[in-house]
Amino acid sequence: HAFDALVFIPNCDKVVPGMLMAAARLNLPSIFISGGPMLALPHYDKNPEKYLDLNSVFEAVGGVMSGAVSQDELNYIENNACPTCGSCSGMFTANSMNCLCEALGLSLPGSGTVPAVYSKRLHLAKTAGEQIMYLVEKNIRPKDILTQNALHNALAVDMALGCSTNSALHLAAIAHEAGLDFDLRKINEVSTITPNLCKLAPAGAHHVQDLDAAGGIYAVMNELNKLNLLKTNALTISGDLIGQEIKNHPVKNNNIIRSIDNPYSASGGLTVIFGNLAPNGTVVKKSAVDEKMMRHSGPARVFDCEEEAVEAIYAGKINKGDVVVIRYEGPSGGPGMREMLQATSAIAGMGMDAEVALITDGRFSGATRGASIGHISPEAARDGLIAYILEGDTINIDIPNCSLELDVPQEEIERRRIKGVTRKEKELKGYLKRYSQMVSSADKGAVI
Repeated sequence: HAFDALVFIPNCDKVVPGMLMAAARLNLPSIFISGGPMLALPHYDKNPEKYLDLNSVFEAVGGVMSGAVSQDELNYIENNACPTCGSCSGMFTANSMNCLCEALGLSLPGSGTVPAVYSKRLHLAKTAGEQIMYLVEKNIRPKDILTQNALHNALAVDMALGCSTNSALHLAAIAHEAGLDFDLRKINEVSTITPNLCKLAPAGAHHVQDLDAAGGIYAVMNELNKLNLLKTNALTISGDLIGQEIKNHPVKNNNIIRSIDNPYSASGGLTVIFGNLAPNGTVVKKSAVDEKMMRHSGPARVFDCEEEAVEAIYAGKINKGDVVVIRYEGPSGGPGMREMLQATSAIAGMGMDAEVALITDGRFSGATRGASIGHISPEAARDGLIAYILEGDTINIDIPNCSLELDVPQEEIERRRIKGVTRKEKELKGYLKRYSQMVSSADKGAVI
């Protein structure tokens, strides 16, 4: 269609990066206005100080399986965890990406955090409609805004917020469409110098409504700028530079957005890990990992799909100290790289997230917490070492030192490669078959 400009109205998970990719590809004057996050409400029946969200439901299912949660409590949580319209209320994938739209400069302040049911959301939408006319008049296009500096700012905000691990995948894909350089090692470079200022669900008790009340994304950026961690000369859809835009947005609540002098940690929320199991990288939300699991060695429990792993977890077949391996769920092997949310929520719900690790060539929901390490590249379907792990092999995880190793002698690994693997091939046809054959690895953004 011969559009003069585009107003993108995303809200959930993959829609946001998909539209960002489209904006970069078409390069027509564009603005983003999300539908906004839903509210989180207290667990009035049991613990009014605990706020419920989508992940509360998944974890409660695991709790029922372990006997820690009653069926009545599960029913209450199911009926109350998602009380309004909007994207799920924690710093899960949807809200992560909507917040990063602000950091990239493609949406108005508040677009990522103002709750869906607030009247201010309507005002934001109207203002977005007015602002797109300015972008047309001034011929400001996405590629004027989506620059290396904007990508740097998005990564810095990502680290400060403790965003979903999916952001690593999506930013790589967006960078590809915008013709920008992106390497997973860049995440560690930015994370090393960027403090983690927020502990939003699933990493902590706060939700996006709290972040909004504390000043929102521009307040986070204002705080980061005190350490000169931003590229302040990046253009935004306002026509002004991001440095000018954020200076009048102070933090209103240091319990929600900590000061740079008192961060949760001196480094950011995400970490990219390398090693013989992931020579091209793998990603973990470090800010949501229990301190006891930062370093862990344990026996591999190997599954060739998520369903097999979930069945074993619910059947009580996973023991303390195990490392659950879910493979053939990557971009090619899936195909499509499904979220392993059922598996991670089952582990957390059964109270094992501080005792059991999970590694996969698939990915996670932003609601995932614990030592959940995903996006292993190369994936099993592309002859990655994860395909050759056997039940009981020792896997060594060292998140602080960015290491993930299969503790098996090299000659044994070579013997296994020569022998090959046997697995039931998925019957694919049409678009899924073409996608499986042509898709890149996760570290490249799973692009065609």
